[in-house]
Amino acid sequence: MSHIRFARLSLLLAAIGLNAAPTLLGMSPVVAAEAAKAAEPPKDTIRPEIFKLIDPAQTKVLLDNKNFAEFQSRIDQSAAMANVTPYEQFILNQMRVQLGQASSNHEMSVKALAEMVESGRLTPENKLRFIDAIAGIYYSNIKDYDQAITWFNRYGTESGDTQKQRQYIVRSMFFKNDFAGAKAEVLKDVEAAKKTGIAPPKDELNLLGNIGIKTKDTELYLQAVEELTRYYATPDYWFDLLNRTRGKKTYSTRFDLDVARLKALAAPSKMETEDYLELGDLAVLGGFFTEGKVAMDKAYPNGVPAGKDKAVIQKVKDSADKGAADDAKNIDKGIAAAQKSKDGVGLVNLGYNYIALGQFDKGIDLMKQGIAKGVAKNPEDAKLRLGYALALAGQKEESIKLLETITGNDGRADLARYWIMYQNPPKAAAEAK
Repeated sequence: MSHIRFARLSLLLAAIGLNAAPTLLGMSPVVAAEAAKAAEPPKDTIRPEIFKLIDPAQTKVLLDNKNFAEFQSRIDQSAAMANVTPYEQFILNQMRVQLGQASSNHEMSVKALAEMVESGRLTPENKLRFIDAIAGIYYSNIKDYDQAITWFNRYGTESGDTQKQRQYIVRSMFFKNDFAGAKAEVLKDVEAAKKTGIAPPKDELNLLGNIGIKTKDTELYLQAVEELTRYYATPDYWFDLLNRTRGKKTYSTRFDLDVARLKALAAPSKMETEDYLELGDLAVLGGFFTEGKVAMDKAYPNGVPAGKDKAVIQKVKDSADKGAADDAKNIDKGIAAAQKSKDGVGLVNLGYNYIALGQFDKGIDLMKQGIAKGVAKNPEDAKLRLGYALALAGQKEESIKLLETITGNDGRADLARYWIMYQNPPKAAAEAK
């Protein structure tokens, strides 16, 4: 909590003049005698009998020597005198803050600071700084999160800035196990971000993920990872997001190849041999031999090593190599047969093979022909693949327009959303402060 300088209260006190020696009443015996007779000393002065106890020249030495008991005794003796004035009480509270800070008596510090806040002796600016400090001590030192929330909210009310400490209010809810409340507040910020274009604080999104872990809510955790990927994309977030999407209860394994494709594109630095092997194997099974060859070559740039699975892996690699070589020579021959078919799926798949070859215009045209003809089984899947083929071709506007229409709770809508995110990286997103 670096922005709350509760650990530097001496600097705060010095900044507003509270470490300076208090004004002493009674600089002469005559004035002192008159003051002693008075029922109440003049405002903003310290009586000699109190000043004698709290003279900064002496009390500083006590603090430096960690003689906290004597320092406390002097405060108590002064406070026990008759008719202590508001100003004298203010100065004694200043000393209590100093003692509380030096001795790590945080309860003493917040009690004295609270009385100073209510004294009416602080400027509006300094009053806010003290309120901020009280909230910070409750949050980080005392760990009384109910009180922290109270003082953070007071800061927002009196300053008019309800956002500055908002993330600490939410964190306080989390730390006091109000997971439902913390979740509701973070989700409000996520919704607001969608309207304003200002990213929610990264810490809040991490907190949302932690709430998911604490409450064993895997869907909430996945939502947190998705928001982190949307606003603070990294290969780690992309990899986690895509892997966990496959773990959803409603996820269909027919999208495994689609997930592997996006994973290789969005998080190449996280791809290991087994990841490329999976992509290659799935591509070969789907008849996308050129794509499979590229993946297998990345998995085993120096050939398949010896091992118990070598024969199986080599078979996949050989199929990819043979199919890719055949596609390079004869792929055009498949167009006529695909066009004659009653089902458009052949054109869609053939079109994506052209995408893998880098022939985007031809590939997209064939995929559109296939969709127009009609795909009997899972037609929305074909639209998803056309959507990200358009993305690969750099046709962002058309891609996003199509992807926004994709529905489904089996992973298809998730992938459509992820491809939109991939095309709109968070480089321009401004993190909320």
